[in-house]
Amino acid sequence: MAAEIQPKPQTRTPVLLNKIEASQDVVNTAVIIPKEDGVISVSEDRTIRIWLKRDSGQYWPSVYHTMPASCSCMSFNPETRRLSVGMENGTISEFILSEDYNKMTPAQTYLAHQGRVTVVLFVLEMEWVLSTGQDKNFTWHCSESGTQLGLYRTTAWVSGLQFDVETRHAFVGDYSGQVTILKLEQDSCSLVTTFKGHTGNVTALCWDPVQRVLCFPAAPITPSSCGTSGDAKVPPSNFRDTMRRSRAYATRHTHVS
Repeated sequence: MAAEIQPKPQTRTPVLLNKIEASQDVVNTAVIIPKEDGVISVSEDRTIRIWLKRDSGQYWPSVYHTMPASCSCMSFNPETRRLSVGMENGTISEFILSEDYNKMTPAQTYLAHQGRVTVVLFVLEMEWVLSTGQDKNFTWHCSESGTQLGLYRTTAWVSGLQFDVETRHAFVGDYSGQVTILKLEQDSCSLVTTFKGHTGNVTALCWDPVQRVLCFPAAPITPSSCGTSGDAKVPPSNFRDTMRRSRAYATRHTHVS
């Protein structure tokens, strides 16, 4: 009997559309401008650059702005064109970009941290600016007045931050592999829960407000399995398995009602 020939699974490979020669130094964050052929980047070389695609098909900077310190992170809100940039010196500077993305106007400055800003997140619905730093502080500021509203001391440097507007829950992932869930109020916060699903640092967080699921990869990737206790570590065999196990872990442990 002839062996049945199984068709080879189709594999998708990324296609390089363009490449921007942005900087000779490390580019810490880059975001695509929605509905525009543009990219915003911030770098260790202290520059903020807004790249727009020209008729030649190449990207050239329409804005080249030098900051007083290295730019460590960034958050961009397309609806308000508000750009929040965290720096090495602990300061967060905000700008409003013009409609044609050829100009940016200073809006607010926050003396948020005593060390490098690791994550910054602007929440339009609350008019809050959330941030974390190497000083192990998680803070939130009023974006209208610039005043600090609250502070929470973390156990390690924070490397991932997400926020759920409906419940006002902040998800904070740190270098110890721990994820902390905080309930934020206008000028205070309360601890909801903490859990540790990784042996390495949490490198990023992704919150799905519709499915109410939190996914978080780490280095090394050892997400908890679907076991009852949630303590077992099972090295995934591939990326799909990683996401499935991360999703199962998150569904069990981070469902927010």
